[in-house]
Amino acid sequence: MTWEQIDWTSLDRLRRGFLGSNAPDEGYWTCAADLANYDFTYGERIGWKWDAVFEELRQRGWSPEGGTLLDWGCGSGVAARRVVRNFGPERFRSLLVWDHSPIACTFAVRAAAAEYPSLRPAIASAGFLRSDEPIGLLVVSHVLNELDLPGRAALRALALRSAAVLWVEPGSKEISRALGGWRDDLAAVFRVVAPCTHQNPCPILGPGNETHWCHHFAPPPAHIFVDRDWMQFGRRAGIDLRSLPYSFLALDRRLAGHPPPGLSRVIGRPETFKPYVRLLNCDARGLEELTVQKRDDPALYKELGRTKAPLVYRWRREGTKIQGADRARDLDSERGA
Repeated sequence: MTWEQIDWTSLDRLRRGFLGSNAPDEGYWTCAADLANYDFTYGERIGWKWDAVFEELRQRGWSPEGGTLLDWGCGSGVAARRVVRNFGPERFRSLLVWDHSPIACTFAVRAAAAEYPSLRPAIASAGFLRSDEPIGLLVVSHVLNELDLPGRAALRALALRSAAVLWVEPGSKEISRALGGWRDDLAAVFRVVAPCTHQNPCPILGPGNETHWCHHFAPPPAHIFVDRDWMQFGRRAGIDLRSLPYSFLALDRRLAGHPPPGLSRVIGRPETFKPYVRLLNCDARGLEELTVQKRDDPALYKELGRTKAPLVYRWRREGTKIQGADRARDLDSERGA
């Protein structure tokens, strides 16, 4: 697929479907060309969210154990291909995909086979989905707004068969808070790797925090802002290419590899004012609004306003005032074995 081959009519129709609260009864996809157009544009933007997740997982020193990779609700299969690209095809024994749409399943298999033939990509059979066969890594991407009760039950059953789960969703308030509910449910079985830095119940779902939601912002590649085709796509789709909010969840049954103690995760974007930066902080103590005075740490003040890296820190603080910080990426020597 190239920009010269893009079918804008197809993309316009897909966009109308995405803006609805649920997938249309007939599904998003009418043919393989729909998926090719989506994969090249909207799917690539989803891939940038996954790239941001991988960067945070590298900070946490985490990678999956391997085994069978299942992309559930695969769409064009961009999530699974991004996972394999990041962790390497040698990590996994096989790659399975599933979607309500047979057209999507076929496209996802063919796209994955073109990049990673050694994994022998295939459509997950009904027998496999109903079985107790172990799943090494369950990948879930942008499905929460489409799940009915049977879908939720099926997804939960698959998660409970999995050694690890990676799940990425849009960064909207409703969906993010719903994902937090899944996090607290599955935390009874899994260690929460990210975005949380603790294993306590999600504080955002606690009383008094109803206005908050756990979301972050992925940095789009810089080149798209000087790319005429991407700019045209953004205008046509009504998308601000600078803003790529997402929510995510990384779970692992393994207890090894605890992060360094005392880490915090910043929620959303810090707000920068002339004398200070204000941020919403989440850690084992719960949610707190903290500030960094420019005079206390000019470098940190500047970094919080500009960095594209995941906002994971160990603060040095007095009350709600941050005096300095250690970055998660600099704490490898303290990471548990």
